[in-house]
Amino acid sequence: MLPVPYPRPLTLLTIVVVTAIVLGVPAALGGGGSLYDQQREVDSKASDLRGEIEQAKGREGVLSTEIEAATSRIHVLEADVAVLSSRVARLESDLYRHQARLDELRRVFAYQTNRLRLLRGQHAEAQQRLETRLVELYQTEQPDELAIFLRVGSLGEVIEQVNLFNEIARQDKRIAEELADVKTDMRLTRQKTSRTKTRVGAATAALAKKTAEQRAARDAVVAQEQALESARSSKRGLLASIREDRHEAEEDLGAMLAASAALAAQINAAQSASSSSSVGGTGSVSASGFVWPLQGVLTSAFGPRWGRMHEGIDIAAPAGSAITAAASGTVIYAGWFGGYGNLVVIDHGGGVATAYGHMSAIYASGGAVDQGQSIGAVGTTGHSTGNHLHFEVRINGSPVDPLGFL
Repeated sequence: MLPVPYPRPLTLLTIVVVTAIVLGVPAALGGGGSLYDQQREVDSKASDLRGEIEQAKGREGVLSTEIEAATSRIHVLEADVAVLSSRVARLESDLYRHQARLDELRRVFAYQTNRLRLLRGQHAEAQQRLETRLVELYQTEQPDELAIFLRVGSLGEVIEQVNLFNEIARQDKRIAEELADVKTDMRLTRQKTSRTKTRVGAATAALAKKTAEQRAARDAVVAQEQALESARSSKRGLLASIREDRHEAEEDLGAMLAASAALAAQINAAQSASSSSSVGGTGSVSASGFVWPLQGVLTSAFGPRWGRMHEGIDIAAPAGSAITAAASGTVIYAGWFGGYGNLVVIDHGGGVATAYGHMSAIYASGGAVDQGQSIGAVGTTGHSTGNHLHFEVRINGSPVDPLGFL
């Protein structure tokens, strides 16, 4: 069965356009939220491309193995075809000789049949002539000795006449006997030829059957070889297509990584620009200087989820519950943002930023906030299946596990 074609990844042109748009976004504080979302989308696509590339490599390995196996099998079949072809050639040569021998025997048998028919006619004719002569002698009145002497002029003529009659009789008898002997010999020879023809015919038929079986075996192996050749050709074409797609995906991944790095640089620039206005927080903090932004139930951890990366944690709580700043800092984005719904992003300085998504309401629109200050309310806006807070921690634009800070 032929493999399922591998899906083609995003085109390089698309990635170049995305990169151009990303790199063209101003590194202003008010645009920080857009940069976060853009980097998140780019990183997600980059992760998908990595998965596609690994799948393509795996499929290439499988196809290469299958092609090698098909090639080995084709070599074996080629050797089998060579052996069977040689065998068929020998059998066909033997069959040709047997057929020629059988044809010759048929011609000899036909000749002997005609010859025997002729000899039978000649024998019958000689026999008839002899019988006629005997009848004539029997029906002719026997001359007396005086009549013979009166009819011939001398004793020599008498002797000559008697010898002539005797010689004719002996010759007729000898011809009849010779024809009978020849006819008997011909009949025996014809019977022997018939038996030989029957034996050679049976051998020829058996050889023809064996030759046909060997031809069929050879043709079956040739059909297998051709089918394998076709399958191998298809696999080679598919392998070339997958490799081409993988190369495009690798190029696209390079563009994605470049775009992600550019976004991270712009986020760092935005954070650096706002670091001078950051203020210290108050209240009880963890060893890392953070507090939990919401009292609720942890429903989803940081890491792979549903085939992609979950770049934060989810904390479930009743709708409207207060969400507080995990640490003091400066709000660099507050508003609606795609799948995040209502989103607030706070820069805490030193390359550290936090994000709070799916809010039902936003209380902090900009400027400095203190640790523990209410910045919004729990909701289920954006891509969400229930009331909860999606909380992220990013260092230099890259997502890290928030539990390491809480």
